[in-house]
Amino acid sequence: MKQWGRRGLAALMLALALSGATGCSAGLSFTLNPQDLYALPKLPAKYTALNDRLNAVLESGAEYAAPASGTNIQPVQMTDLDGDGREEAVAFFRNTADEKPLKIYIFTGGDDTYEPAAVIEGSGTAIYSVAYNDLDGDGRTELAVGWRVNADLLALTVYALRADSPVELVRTDYVRYAITDLDQNGLQELVVFRANEEGEGIADYYGWQEGGLAVKSSARISMTMAELSQQGRVNSGTLADGVPALFVTGVTEVPRAITDILALRNGELTNVVVSDTTGVSAEIAPFCSLYPADINGDGITEVPRPEPLPNWHDGDLSYQRIDWRSYDSRGNATLSQSTYYSTEDGWYLRLRDDWRDQILVGRSSLQDETAVTFYIAGNRGQPPEPFLRIIAITGANRENRTVRGGRFNLSRQQGTFYVAELLEANSSWAYGVTQDEVREAFSLIAAEWSVGEN
Repeated sequence: MKQWGRRGLAALMLALALSGATGCSAGLSFTLNPQDLYALPKLPAKYTALNDRLNAVLESGAEYAAPASGTNIQPVQMTDLDGDGREEAVAFFRNTADEKPLKIYIFTGGDDTYEPAAVIEGSGTAIYSVAYNDLDGDGRTELAVGWRVNADLLALTVYALRADSPVELVRTDYVRYAITDLDQNGLQELVVFRANEEGEGIADYYGWQEGGLAVKSSARISMTMAELSQQGRVNSGTLADGVPALFVTGVTEVPRAITDILALRNGELTNVVVSDTTGVSAEIAPFCSLYPADINGDGITEVPRPEPLPNWHDGDLSYQRIDWRSYDSRGNATLSQSTYYSTEDGWYLRLRDDWRDQILVGRSSLQDETAVTFYIAGNRGQPPEPFLRIIAITGANRENRTVRGGRFNLSRQQGTFYVAELLEANSSWAYGVTQDEVREAFSLIAAEWSVGEN
Protein backbone atom coordinates (compact mmCIF):
# COMPACT_ATOMS: atom_id res chain seq x y z
CA MET A 1 0.00 0.00 0.00
CA LYS A 2 2.92 2.33 0.63
CA GLN A 3 3.88 1.95 -3.05
CA TRP A 4 0.63 3.62 -4.06
CA GLY A 5 0.91 6.67 -1.83
CA ARG A 6 -1.64 9.48 -1.80
CA ARG A 7 -2.11 9.49 -5.58
CA GLY A 8 -2.82 5.76 -5.61
CA LEU A 9 -5.30 6.12 -2.77
CA ALA A 10 -7.08 8.93 -4.61
CA ALA A 11 -7.34 6.83 -7.76
CA LEU A 12 -8.67 3.86 -5.84
CA MET A 13 -11.24 6.03 -4.00
CA LEU A 14 -12.30 7.58 -7.30
CA ALA A 15 -12.66 4.21 -9.01
CA LEU A 16 -14.77 2.87 -6.16
CA ALA A 17 -16.89 6.02 -6.10
CA LEU A 18 -17.47 5.94 -9.84
CA SER A 19 -18.47 2.28 -9.88
CA GLY A 20 -20.72 2.66 -6.83
CA ALA A 21 -22.25 6.05 -7.48
CA THR A 22 -22.99 5.66 -11.19
CA GLY A 23 -23.78 1.96 -11.35
CA CYS A 24 -20.75 1.56 -13.67
CA SER A 25 -22.49 3.83 -16.18
CA ALA A 26 -19.23 5.69 -16.72
CA GLY A 27 -18.05 2.79 -18.84
CA LEU A 28 -15.05 1.91 -16.70
CA SER A 29 -13.47 -1.49 -17.37
CA PHE A 30 -10.71 -2.99 -15.25
CA THR A 31 -8.80 -6.14 -16.20
CA LEU A 32 -6.37 -7.56 -13.66
CA ASN A 33 -3.58 -10.09 -14.20
CA PRO A 34 -0.85 -11.17 -11.73
CA GLN A 35 1.67 -8.63 -13.09
CA ASP A 36 -0.83 -5.80 -12.52
CA LEU A 37 -1.38 -6.50 -8.84
CA TYR A 38 0.65 -3.46 -7.81
CA ALA A 39 -0.44 -1.22 -10.70
CA LEU A 40 -3.21 1.36 -10.56
CA PRO A 41 -6.35 0.66 -12.63
CA LYS A 42 -6.21 2.71 -15.82
CA LEU A 43 -8.87 5.40 -15.96
CA PRO A 44 -10.21 7.08 -19.11
CA ALA A 45 -8.68 10.52 -19.76
CA LYS A 46 -11.67 12.35 -18.30
CA TYR A 47 -11.39 10.57 -14.99
CA THR A 48 -7.60 10.74 -14.99
CA ALA A 49 -8.03 14.52 -15.05
CA LEU A 50 -10.48 14.29 -12.16
CA ASN A 51 -8.07 12.08 -10.25
CA ASP A 52 -5.37 14.73 -10.73
CA ARG A 53 -7.75 17.35 -9.31
CA LEU A 54 -8.46 15.19 -6.28
CA ASN A 55 -4.74 14.53 -5.76
CA ALA A 56 -4.06 18.26 -5.79
CA VAL A 57 -6.54 18.74 -2.93
CA LEU A 58 -4.98 15.86 -0.99
CA GLU A 59 -1.48 17.23 -1.50
CA SER A 60 -2.58 20.59 -0.07
CA GLY A 61 -2.97 18.84 3.29
CA ALA A 62 -6.58 17.67 3.08
CA GLU A 63 -7.99 14.20 3.66
CA TYR A 64 -11.20 12.57 2.49
CA ALA A 65 -14.14 13.21 4.84
CA ALA A 66 -17.16 11.36 3.45
CA PRO A 67 -20.61 12.17 4.88
CA ALA A 68 -21.23 10.13 8.02
CA SER A 69 -24.96 9.48 7.58
CA GLY A 70 -27.77 9.40 5.05
CA THR A 71 -27.90 7.63 1.71
CA ASN A 72 -24.98 9.44 0.06
CA ILE A 73 -21.86 8.42 1.96
CA GLN A 74 -19.17 8.03 -0.74
CA PRO A 75 -16.15 10.38 -0.55
CA VAL A 76 -16.59 11.20 -4.26
CA GLN A 77 -20.13 11.31 -5.66
CA MET A 78 -21.19 11.63 -9.28
CA THR A 79 -24.45 13.47 -9.98
CA ASP A 80 -25.87 15.82 -12.60
CA LEU A 81 -26.29 19.09 -10.72
CA ASP A 82 -27.09 21.48 -13.58
CA GLY A 83 -29.42 19.28 -15.65
CA ASP A 84 -27.23 19.20 -18.76
CA GLY A 85 -27.05 15.40 -18.84
CA ARG A 86 -23.41 15.27 -17.72
CA GLU A 87 -22.39 14.33 -14.22
CA GLU A 88 -20.53 16.64 -11.90
CA ALA A 89 -18.15 15.24 -9.29
CA VAL A 90 -18.81 16.21 -5.67
CA ALA A 91 -15.88 15.40 -3.35
CA PHE A 92 -15.73 15.73 0.44
CA PHE A 93 -12.58 16.69 2.34
CA ARG A 94 -11.27 17.92 5.68
CA ASN A 95 -8.25 20.19 6.08
CA THR A 96 -7.62 20.78 9.77
CA ALA A 97 -5.15 23.59 9.06
CA ASP A 98 -7.90 25.85 7.66
CA GLU A 99 -10.26 28.10 9.61
CA LYS A 100 -13.16 26.29 7.94
CA PRO A 101 -11.79 22.75 7.74
CA LEU A 102 -14.70 20.98 6.02
CA LYS A 103 -14.73 21.26 2.23
CA ILE A 104 -17.10 20.16 -0.53
CA TYR A 105 -15.45 20.48 -3.96
CA ILE A 106 -17.57 20.48 -7.10
CA PHE A 107 -15.93 19.64 -10.44
CA THR A 108 -17.72 20.02 -13.78
CA GLY A 109 -17.04 17.54 -16.53
CA GLY A 110 -16.19 18.30 -20.14
CA ASP A 111 -15.49 15.88 -22.96
CA ASP A 112 -12.00 14.94 -21.73
CA THR A 113 -11.55 16.74 -18.42
CA TYR A 114 -12.98 17.84 -15.10
CA GLU A 115 -12.53 21.44 -13.98
CA PRO A 116 -13.05 22.95 -10.50
CA ALA A 117 -16.34 24.84 -10.35
CA ALA A 118 -17.09 25.66 -6.72
CA VAL A 119 -16.06 24.99 -3.14
CA ILE A 120 -18.44 24.92 -0.17
CA GLU A 121 -16.71 25.38 3.18
CA GLY A 122 -18.01 24.65 6.66
CA SER A 123 -16.97 24.58 10.28
CA GLY A 124 -17.45 21.74 12.72
CA THR A 125 -16.24 18.22 13.30
CA ALA A 126 -17.71 16.41 10.29
CA ILE A 127 -19.91 16.58 7.21
CA TYR A 128 -22.92 14.72 8.56
CA SER A 129 -24.99 14.21 5.41
CA VAL A 130 -25.76 15.48 1.93
CA ALA A 131 -28.91 15.27 -0.21
CA TYR A 132 -29.55 16.38 -3.78
CA ASN A 133 -32.95 17.81 -4.73
CA ASP A 134 -34.33 20.15 -7.37
CA LEU A 135 -36.42 22.23 -4.97
CA ASP A 136 -37.71 24.93 -7.33
CA GLY A 137 -38.26 22.85 -10.47
CA ASP A 138 -35.73 24.75 -12.61
CA GLY A 139 -33.79 21.61 -13.56
CA ARG A 140 -30.83 22.50 -11.34
CA THR A 141 -30.11 20.58 -8.15
CA GLU A 142 -29.86 22.18 -4.73
CA LEU A 143 -27.60 20.65 -2.06
CA ALA A 144 -28.84 20.10 1.49
CA VAL A 145 -25.78 19.68 3.70
CA GLY A 146 -25.89 18.60 7.32
CA TRP A 147 -22.86 19.78 9.31
CA ARG A 148 -21.84 18.12 12.59
CA VAL A 149 -21.00 21.24 14.61
CA ASN A 150 -20.23 19.36 17.82
CA ALA A 151 -21.42 16.25 19.67
CA ASP A 152 -24.79 17.82 20.45
CA LEU A 153 -25.54 20.08 17.49
CA LEU A 154 -26.28 19.60 13.80
CA ALA A 155 -26.65 22.50 11.38
CA LEU A 156 -28.44 22.31 8.03
CA THR A 157 -27.54 24.53 5.08
CA VAL A 158 -29.27 24.42 1.70
CA TYR A 159 -27.20 25.70 -1.22
CA ALA A 160 -28.18 26.68 -4.74
CA LEU A 161 -25.46 26.56 -7.41
CA ARG A 162 -26.00 29.74 -9.36
CA ALA A 163 -23.48 30.73 -12.03
CA ASP A 164 -21.31 27.96 -10.57
CA SER A 165 -21.19 29.70 -7.18
CA PRO A 166 -22.93 28.30 -4.11
CA VAL A 167 -25.60 30.56 -2.61
CA GLU A 168 -27.02 29.89 0.86
CA LEU A 169 -30.79 29.52 0.82
CA VAL A 170 -31.29 28.31 4.41
CA ARG A 171 -29.15 27.86 7.51
CA THR A 172 -30.65 26.42 10.69
CA ASP A 173 -29.95 23.97 13.47
CA TYR A 174 -31.87 20.71 13.19
CA VAL A 175 -32.35 17.15 14.38
CA ARG A 176 -34.20 15.73 11.36
CA TYR A 177 -35.44 17.20 8.12
CA ALA A 178 -37.63 16.07 5.24
CA ILE A 179 -37.93 17.25 1.65
CA THR A 180 -41.37 16.58 0.21
CA ASP A 181 -44.24 18.17 -1.74
CA LEU A 182 -46.94 18.79 0.87
CA ASP A 183 -48.93 21.38 -1.11
CA GLN A 184 -48.98 19.25 -4.29
CA ASN A 185 -47.78 22.10 -6.51
CA GLY A 186 -45.01 20.05 -8.09
CA LEU A 187 -42.23 21.75 -6.12
CA GLN A 188 -40.39 20.29 -3.16
CA GLU A 189 -40.67 21.92 0.26
CA LEU A 190 -38.40 21.59 3.28
CA VAL A 191 -39.59 20.66 6.78
CA VAL A 192 -37.02 21.03 9.56
CA PHE A 193 -37.40 19.49 13.01
CA ARG A 194 -35.62 21.30 15.84
CA ALA A 195 -35.99 22.49 19.43
CA ASN A 196 -37.13 26.05 20.11
CA GLU A 197 -35.71 28.28 22.84
CA GLU A 198 -37.95 26.61 25.42
CA GLY A 199 -36.73 23.16 24.39
CA GLU A 200 -40.04 22.20 22.74
CA GLY A 201 -40.11 20.25 19.49
CA ILE A 202 -40.93 22.39 16.46
CA ALA A 203 -41.44 21.63 12.76
CA ASP A 204 -40.64 24.58 10.46
CA TYR A 205 -42.20 24.47 7.00
CA TYR A 206 -40.11 26.23 4.33
CA GLY A 207 -41.47 27.16 0.92
CA TRP A 208 -40.28 29.20 -2.04
CA GLN A 209 -40.62 32.96 -1.67
CA GLU A 210 -38.98 35.61 -3.87
CA GLY A 211 -36.38 33.22 -5.22
CA GLY A 212 -35.42 31.74 -1.87
CA LEU A 213 -36.64 29.49 0.92
CA ALA A 214 -38.48 31.05 3.85
CA VAL A 215 -40.45 29.72 6.83
CA LYS A 216 -44.13 29.80 5.90
CA SER A 217 -45.49 28.25 9.10
CA SER A 218 -44.46 26.16 12.09
CA ALA A 219 -46.16 23.49 14.18
CA ARG A 220 -45.40 22.07 17.60
CA ILE A 221 -44.66 18.40 17.74
CA SER A 222 -45.39 16.09 20.65
CA MET A 223 -41.95 14.62 21.27
CA THR A 224 -38.64 16.00 22.43
CA MET A 225 -35.74 16.14 20.03
CA ALA A 226 -34.00 13.44 22.07
CA GLU A 227 -37.00 11.15 21.52
CA LEU A 228 -36.90 11.88 17.79
CA SER A 229 -33.15 11.58 17.34
CA GLN A 230 -32.55 8.16 18.93
CA GLN A 231 -34.98 5.60 17.46
CA GLY A 232 -37.30 8.16 15.88
CA ARG A 233 -38.15 8.39 12.21
CA VAL A 234 -39.74 10.77 9.71
CA ASN A 235 -41.67 9.11 6.86
CA SER A 236 -43.43 10.71 3.90
CA GLY A 237 -46.85 9.19 3.31
CA THR A 238 -50.46 9.71 2.29
CA LEU A 239 -53.63 10.25 4.32
CA ALA A 240 -56.89 8.42 3.67
CA ASP A 241 -58.30 11.34 1.67
CA GLY A 242 -55.23 11.48 -0.58
CA VAL A 243 -53.48 14.36 1.18
CA PRO A 244 -49.66 14.04 1.47
CA ALA A 245 -48.33 14.07 5.02
CA LEU A 246 -45.26 13.53 7.16
CA PHE A 247 -45.49 10.79 9.78
CA VAL A 248 -43.13 11.69 12.64
CA THR A 249 -42.40 9.03 15.28
CA GLY A 250 -40.44 9.56 18.48
CA VAL A 251 -39.61 6.88 21.05
CA THR A 252 -39.59 7.56 24.79
CA GLU A 253 -37.45 5.80 27.38
CA VAL A 254 -40.40 3.65 28.61
CA PRO A 255 -40.49 2.83 25.60
CA ARG A 256 -43.57 4.27 23.95
CA ALA A 257 -44.04 5.49 20.40
CA ILE A 258 -45.43 8.99 19.86
CA THR A 259 -46.58 9.67 16.31
CA ASP A 260 -47.45 13.08 14.91
CA ILE A 261 -48.98 13.48 11.45
CA LEU A 262 -48.18 16.79 9.74
CA ALA A 263 -50.13 18.05 6.75
CA LEU A 264 -51.10 21.39 5.26
CA ARG A 265 -54.48 22.85 6.21
CA ASN A 266 -55.33 26.15 4.52
CA GLY A 267 -51.63 26.53 3.73
CA GLU A 268 -50.56 26.10 7.36
CA LEU A 269 -48.54 23.16 8.67
CA THR A 270 -50.88 21.31 11.05
CA ASN A 271 -50.58 18.32 13.37
CA VAL A 272 -53.78 16.47 12.46
CA VAL A 273 -53.63 14.05 15.43
CA VAL A 274 -53.09 16.61 18.20
CA SER A 275 -55.55 16.23 21.08
CA ASP A 276 -57.69 19.25 21.96
CA THR A 277 -57.53 18.10 25.58
CA THR A 278 -53.84 17.40 26.09
CA GLY A 279 -52.29 19.49 23.31
CA VAL A 280 -50.15 16.55 22.19
CA SER A 281 -50.66 13.64 19.81
CA ALA A 282 -53.47 11.21 20.50
CA GLU A 283 -51.39 8.54 18.74
CA ILE A 284 -49.31 7.21 21.65
CA ALA A 285 -48.77 3.47 22.08
CA PRO A 286 -46.21 0.93 23.32
CA PHE A 287 -43.21 0.86 20.99
CA CYS A 288 -43.01 -2.36 18.97
CA SER A 289 -40.11 -1.49 16.59
CA LEU A 290 -42.65 -0.75 13.84
CA TYR A 291 -43.20 2.57 12.09
CA PRO A 292 -45.98 4.01 9.88
CA ALA A 293 -46.18 2.16 6.56
CA ASP A 294 -48.60 1.14 3.83
CA ILE A 295 -49.25 -2.28 5.35
CA ASN A 296 -51.96 -3.43 2.93
CA GLY A 297 -50.77 -1.90 -0.35
CA ASP A 298 -53.70 0.49 -0.79
CA GLY A 299 -51.53 3.59 -1.21
CA ILE A 300 -52.51 4.94 2.22
CA THR A 301 -50.07 5.12 5.15
CA GLU A 302 -51.16 3.37 8.34
CA VAL A 303 -49.92 3.85 11.91
CA PRO A 304 -49.22 0.70 14.00
CA ARG A 305 -50.82 0.29 17.44
CA PRO A 306 -50.04 -2.84 19.50
CA GLU A 307 -52.97 -4.45 21.31
CA PRO A 308 -52.84 -7.28 23.85
CA LEU A 309 -53.61 -10.71 22.48
CA PRO A 310 -54.02 -13.54 25.03
CA ASN A 311 -51.36 -16.24 24.95
CA TRP A 312 -53.04 -19.61 25.39
CA HIS A 313 -49.98 -21.42 26.74
CA ASP A 314 -49.30 -19.33 29.82
CA GLY A 315 -52.19 -16.91 30.06
CA ASP A 316 -49.94 -13.84 29.94
CA LEU A 317 -50.81 -10.86 27.77
CA SER A 318 -48.30 -9.89 25.12
CA TYR A 319 -48.44 -7.16 22.49
CA GLN A 320 -48.72 -9.43 19.49
CA ARG A 321 -51.64 -8.10 17.50
CA ILE A 322 -50.86 -4.89 15.64
CA ASP A 323 -53.80 -2.73 14.60
CA TRP A 324 -52.88 -0.48 11.68
CA ARG A 325 -54.99 2.68 11.49
CA SER A 326 -55.24 5.22 8.71
CA TYR A 327 -56.04 8.89 9.25
CA ASP A 328 -57.70 11.53 7.11
CA SER A 329 -56.72 15.19 7.07
CA ARG A 330 -59.25 15.98 9.82
CA GLY A 331 -57.62 13.48 12.16
CA ASN A 332 -60.31 10.81 11.92
CA ALA A 333 -58.91 7.28 12.38
CA THR A 334 -60.07 4.09 10.66
CA LEU A 335 -58.84 0.56 11.34
CA SER A 336 -57.34 -0.66 8.07
CA GLN A 337 -55.65 -3.94 8.94
CA SER A 338 -54.68 -6.11 11.91
CA THR A 339 -51.58 -8.27 11.86
CA TYR A 340 -49.87 -10.84 14.07
CA TYR A 341 -46.10 -10.39 14.26
CA SER A 342 -43.83 -13.30 15.12
CA THR A 343 -40.76 -11.11 15.39
CA GLU A 344 -38.58 -13.90 16.79
CA ASP A 345 -39.29 -16.07 13.75
CA GLY A 346 -39.18 -13.32 11.13
CA TRP A 347 -42.75 -13.33 9.77
CA TYR A 348 -46.15 -11.69 10.15
CA LEU A 349 -49.71 -12.63 9.20
CA ARG A 350 -52.46 -10.25 8.11
CA LEU A 351 -55.50 -11.18 10.20
CA ARG A 352 -59.02 -11.37 8.88
CA ASP A 353 -61.43 -8.73 10.19
CA ASP A 354 -63.81 -11.38 11.51
CA TRP A 355 -61.02 -12.90 13.65
CA ARG A 356 -60.89 -9.80 15.80
CA ASP A 357 -61.36 -10.76 19.48
CA GLN A 358 -62.07 -14.35 18.35
CA ILE A 359 -58.60 -15.87 18.54
CA LEU A 360 -55.79 -16.67 20.95
CA VAL A 361 -52.21 -17.66 20.18
CA GLY A 362 -49.53 -19.94 21.55
CA ARG A 363 -45.88 -20.33 20.60
CA SER A 364 -43.82 -23.46 21.17
CA SER A 365 -40.33 -24.62 20.23
CA LEU A 366 -38.89 -28.03 19.48
CA GLN A 367 -35.48 -28.86 18.08
CA ASP A 368 -35.12 -26.96 14.79
CA GLU A 369 -38.83 -26.05 14.69
CA THR A 370 -40.76 -23.11 16.14
CA ALA A 371 -44.54 -23.15 15.83
CA VAL A 372 -47.16 -20.48 16.39
CA THR A 373 -50.64 -21.93 16.83
CA PHE A 374 -53.83 -19.91 16.40
CA TYR A 375 -56.84 -20.96 18.50
CA ILE A 376 -60.55 -20.28 18.31
CA ALA A 377 -61.43 -18.72 21.65
CA GLY A 378 -63.70 -21.04 23.62
CA ASN A 379 -67.23 -19.96 24.63
CA ARG A 380 -69.06 -20.71 27.88
CA GLY A 381 -66.15 -22.45 29.53
CA GLN A 382 -65.17 -24.48 26.46
CA PRO A 383 -61.40 -24.79 25.86
CA PRO A 384 -59.88 -23.04 22.84
CA GLU A 385 -59.57 -25.12 19.66
CA PRO A 386 -56.47 -24.92 17.45
CA PHE A 387 -57.26 -24.16 13.80
CA LEU A 388 -54.00 -22.93 12.19
CA ARG A 389 -50.30 -23.49 12.82
CA ILE A 390 -47.36 -21.70 11.19
CA ILE A 391 -43.93 -23.30 11.59
CA ALA A 392 -40.39 -22.04 11.01
CA ILE A 393 -38.09 -25.00 10.22
CA THR A 394 -34.32 -24.80 10.52
CA GLY A 395 -31.48 -27.31 10.78
CA ALA A 396 -30.90 -30.42 8.70
CA ASN A 397 -33.50 -32.41 6.79
CA ARG A 398 -35.71 -29.36 6.25
CA GLU A 399 -36.99 -30.65 2.93
CA ASN A 400 -38.56 -33.79 4.42
CA ARG A 401 -40.03 -31.99 7.41
CA THR A 402 -41.92 -29.49 5.23
CA VAL A 403 -44.25 -32.23 3.94
CA ARG A 404 -45.10 -33.96 7.19
CA GLY A 405 -48.81 -34.33 7.86
CA GLY A 406 -50.86 -31.63 6.15
CA ARG A 407 -48.11 -29.04 5.96
CA PHE A 408 -47.95 -26.73 2.94
CA ASN A 409 -45.22 -24.31 1.86
CA LEU A 410 -45.30 -20.58 2.61
CA SER A 411 -41.74 -19.45 1.93
CA ARG A 412 -38.24 -20.87 1.62
CA GLN A 413 -35.31 -18.77 2.74
CA GLN A 414 -31.69 -19.68 3.15
CA GLY A 415 -31.53 -21.63 6.40
CA THR A 416 -35.26 -21.43 7.20
CA PHE A 417 -38.36 -22.92 5.59
CA TYR A 418 -41.80 -21.60 6.53
CA VAL A 419 -44.81 -23.91 6.35
CA ALA A 420 -48.39 -23.90 7.64
CA GLU A 421 -50.93 -26.50 8.62
CA LEU A 422 -54.72 -26.23 8.76
CA LEU A 423 -55.93 -28.02 11.87
CA GLU A 424 -59.15 -29.91 12.52
CA ALA A 425 -61.20 -27.01 13.94
CA ASN A 426 -60.58 -24.89 10.82
CA SER A 427 -62.95 -26.86 8.60
CA SER A 428 -65.94 -26.48 10.95
CA TRP A 429 -65.35 -22.86 11.96
CA ALA A 430 -67.40 -20.20 10.18
CA TYR A 431 -64.26 -18.07 9.85
CA GLY A 432 -61.90 -20.81 8.67
CA VAL A 433 -59.37 -20.22 5.91
CA THR A 434 -57.99 -21.97 2.85
CA GLN A 435 -54.36 -22.70 2.09
CA ASP A 436 -54.34 -19.97 -0.57
CA GLU A 437 -55.73 -17.43 1.89
CA VAL A 438 -52.98 -18.26 4.38
CA ARG A 439 -50.32 -17.91 1.68
CA GLU A 440 -51.72 -14.54 0.63
CA ALA A 441 -51.83 -13.26 4.22
CA PHE A 442 -48.32 -14.45 5.13
CA SER A 443 -45.28 -12.16 4.73
CA LEU A 444 -41.69 -12.17 5.88
CA ILE A 445 -40.50 -9.27 8.00
CA ALA A 446 -38.18 -7.37 5.70
CA ALA A 447 -34.84 -6.47 7.24
CA GLU A 448 -34.34 -2.72 6.94
CA TRP A 449 -30.93 -1.54 5.77
CA SER A 450 -30.14 2.02 6.68
CA VAL A 451 -26.98 4.07 6.93
CA GLY A 452 -28.72 6.64 9.11
CA GLU A 453 -30.85 9.72 8.79
CA ASN A 454 -30.00 12.96 7.04
